[in-house]
Amino acid sequence: MAQYQHLPIYKQTYDIVLRTMSATKDFPREYKYTLGQKIKDELIELVVMIYRANSATDKARHIESIVERVQAIQLMLRLSHDMKILPRRHYAALSEEKVSQSLTSYLGMLRQVNGYRARKALCGRVESLFLRADDECTKVKVS
Repeated sequence: MAQYQHLPIYKQTYDIVLRTMSATKDFPREYKYTLGQKIKDELIELVVMIYRANSATDKARHIESIVERVQAIQLMLRLSHDMKILPRRHYAALSEEKVSQSLTSYLGMLRQVNGYRARKALCGRVESLFLRADDECTKVKVS
């Protein structure tokens, strides 16, 4: 099982979960159990998704889902702030772009690595085709 507690993205997300727990307890009753609970549920699911992505072999697919989830959470936080149910100090602390930036940079890095692997595999296939063609030409010349 892969270790995930040491990941900066995990630590940042966990800190945001803790801050959100305290920030949403001051929501008005009307929004505490709807919007506030939805934000908390999404954040907890985000932590689980980070664990799954760290354990998976195909990390890029998981990270794309995580990026979508982060955007949805940011939307709900902004909505809470715009509706004046999330104070500015909490919104400023929670809407830090660190998690989103970390994910997008890691996703870009994975895409580069996967692109490199794909190019390397393609070059290997092309090279083997040329070697086979060389062998065929040699057999024709010898015959």
